[in-house]
Amino acid sequence: MGTSGSGKSTLLNQLGCLDTPTSGEYLLDGIPVRSMSKSKRARLRNRKIGFVFQNYNLLAKTTAVENVELPLMYNAEYNAKQRREAAVKALQAVGLGNRLGHKSNQMSGGQMQRVAIARALVNNPAVILADEATGNLDTRTSFEMLVLFQQLHREGRTIIFVTHNPEIAQYSSRNITLCDGKIRDDVENRNILSAAEALAALPQPQDE
Repeated sequence: MGTSGSGKSTLLNQLGCLDTPTSGEYLLDGIPVRSMSKSKRARLRNRKIGFVFQNYNLLAKTTAVENVELPLMYNAEYNAKQRREAAVKALQAVGLGNRLGHKSNQMSGGQMQRVAIARALVNNPAVILADEATGNLDTRTSFEMLVLFQQLHREGRTIIFVTHNPEIAQYSSRNITLCDGKIRDDVENRNILSAAEALAALPQPQDE
């Protein structure tokens, strides 16, 4: 967390191997990143990291399953049949097994964000980087996403969530606040709230 200009995006880009540090060292799963070639860094990024963005970054004219297949196009270990199977499995994991053939203009914001999360999961990454992943969503849909992130965390995923919303800190295990490119606070949350309970407590939407 932190105000605009505090260094959140820079930190996320370095953790995601999009940028490299000018000094110091960053180890990802014990592998030093700074000394790698661009191609090795791209391969490491593709295998170890999943990205979820505020604006979804989906390809507009392709289906949900095709969007989720995209990271696997760069993984020679998957053939076309395996890509499809992995994409379907990832979409089912985020509750979109019935939206496989839908395109972006046929889905709600929450559904598009679920597609983005499925795409981040499809390579079975060690780390998921979420940049303002609930920023464009209404309250109910935001909590639905938090429920999903907490579930993924329980399954053993490391999730690094950048946000302007202080409320989200209550649902995270550790809260790091940045200021002017430096860590100002690094606090373990010993009273993590349940997003599922918060979602259940919200008023039910009224049918129009």
